[in-house]
Amino acid sequence: MASAASTSTIPVSSEEAAPEAVVVRFAGDSGDGMQLTGGQFTLSTALAGNDLATFPDFPAEIRAPQGTLFGVSAFQINFGSSEITTAGDAPDILIAMNPAALKTNVVDLKPGGLIIADTGEFNDRNLAKAKYESNPLEDGSLARWQVLAFDISALTLESVKPFGLGNKEALRSKNMWTLGLALWMFDRSRQPIIDWLKAKFAKAPEIADANIAALNAGHAYGETAELAAPLKQLHVAPAPAPEGLYRTVTGAEAISLGLVAGAQLANLPMFFGGYPITPASAILHHLSRLKEYGVTTFQAEDEIAAIASTIGASYAGSLGVTSSSGPGIALKGEAMGLAIMTELPLVIVNSQRGGPSTGLPTKTEQSDLYQAVYGRNGDAPMPVIAARSPADAFDCAIEACRIAIEYMTPVMLLTDGYIANAAEPWKVPDMSGYAPFPVKFLEAVPEGGLKPYSRNEKLARPWIKPGTPDLMHRIGGIEKEVNTGHINYAPANHQAMTELRRDKVLGIAKGLRQEVSLGEESGKLVVVGWGSTYGPIHQAVRRARRKGLDVSHVHIRHIWPLPENLGELLKAYEMILVPEMNTGQLKTVLRDQYLVDARPLNKISGQPFRIAEIEAAIEGMLA
Repeated sequence: MASAASTSTIPVSSEEAAPEAVVVRFAGDSGDGMQLTGGQFTLSTALAGNDLATFPDFPAEIRAPQGTLFGVSAFQINFGSSEITTAGDAPDILIAMNPAALKTNVVDLKPGGLIIADTGEFNDRNLAKAKYESNPLEDGSLARWQVLAFDISALTLESVKPFGLGNKEALRSKNMWTLGLALWMFDRSRQPIIDWLKAKFAKAPEIADANIAALNAGHAYGETAELAAPLKQLHVAPAPAPEGLYRTVTGAEAISLGLVAGAQLANLPMFFGGYPITPASAILHHLSRLKEYGVTTFQAEDEIAAIASTIGASYAGSLGVTSSSGPGIALKGEAMGLAIMTELPLVIVNSQRGGPSTGLPTKTEQSDLYQAVYGRNGDAPMPVIAARSPADAFDCAIEACRIAIEYMTPVMLLTDGYIANAAEPWKVPDMSGYAPFPVKFLEAVPEGGLKPYSRNEKLARPWIKPGTPDLMHRIGGIEKEVNTGHINYAPANHQAMTELRRDKVLGIAKGLRQEVSLGEESGKLVVVGWGSTYGPIHQAVRRARRKGLDVSHVHIRHIWPLPENLGELLKAYEMILVPEMNTGQLKTVLRDQYLVDARPLNKISGQPFRIAEIEAAIEGMLA
């Protein structure tokens, strides 16, 4: 599910109608617990029945110097009573825990939006760290916005005083005080948060009690304080949704569940070999908790060992899976070629981040498409799939497993930092609706003798478990002889095997039909996207169509091979716009494959597209 950004500022009168959607951003020091606060507010929002989308945005440093501009951590949530597809263009409310958080985030706040600030942190030392020459809460520089400033630090200390905590320990409850105020503002229940705190601090009940006291104090402050007009309680109605079981899910969680589901549909045990890297590490963490589903997880000493172990697991008859981000995917490159040469099933998840090299470890980007489609030595084709949202990652993971097994090939599944960390509601699917694709290992010598590289109608070779009687065969990274698998350097044989591997992957496109996500199958302009640009593109096209503009949206899941009807579909439009968080990589592929004049709209800031940016580009092209 995913979203319109909020279309109105927060009302200043309780008589005004509640907005259809609200965007709230929590921002503070990286030690202030903003991600935890946002996560718990997300939980309460989901339980209230609102549709939502989130955007966690945190620094790369494990702990930057306190109060500095580069140490700010933020969490944005867009929630409402209608479909939500993005985390919102601009916040309606900014909760700033210190001057640095205010300075780095206030530029994004809507005109007339509400700032809630902790005056207890706006001292001379913190103002200097944030490069403020004067206190913005007092000098009139925030006149464009509504400001509600009070000493959250002092109020927190007062609320936890009965528990005998030191000042440093007590101030760690500030995020719970702030969360309590936010829960009051939007008429949310505190009980789920209280239950969570009791469970989290079961071995330290005094810490749980202090945090609960802070939570309750923040809520009571909203109820009882004589505040100015900006702070009013709002009730955002639940979003209509089909009946069913729902939960919030991040992209990393959805991929993990989808990989397990794919292995179950194939009736295979799963082996996951990984190495920690931001933002892919969460997949290893989630899968390590799913052992009861036949999942073995292995944290290797490096990226090369991680993928090599998964190739070995696939050779032995398991579904091998590995994951990483761009730098780690580069290290895995040679082993990917080995998986292609040996023609073994393998799923490789790439949670893209800003690059090159170490780049922007905690920021999002879509700059690994070339790497995914072309990034191996020799002619080494590999299917590539891209998820468009956290919830969509579940189905994409199953599709990656299916292709890998049915075509005996490694498959790359692309997500990015935004999808991996963001959350949205997900209707838990009925798995009876998914067609199984059980594996059939070759277990006896076929008529005519063993040919390990013979092929079926999909050009897939047989999968033979090592140790199966009478089925010994050669496997490795040196070119194979057609059918027999013997080492063969002959020119004609290499030509034949290269073409067979190519044609096998291209054959995946047969039957793949590209649908139009929004709009018509022909017209003046089509906006073509892939991956996490889905939400902002969809909303921008929707807004443009409401204005009467002739524009449609096409979003590609199968990046390689491309769907068989895509070229014909794109040529039915006069103009093609391709928004990407890179310098134009899908645009280049589309131009190469179809000789169409695809025009780029590039954003390489480490931040997702805003709806307004794509909407402006649409209007510019159609002007």
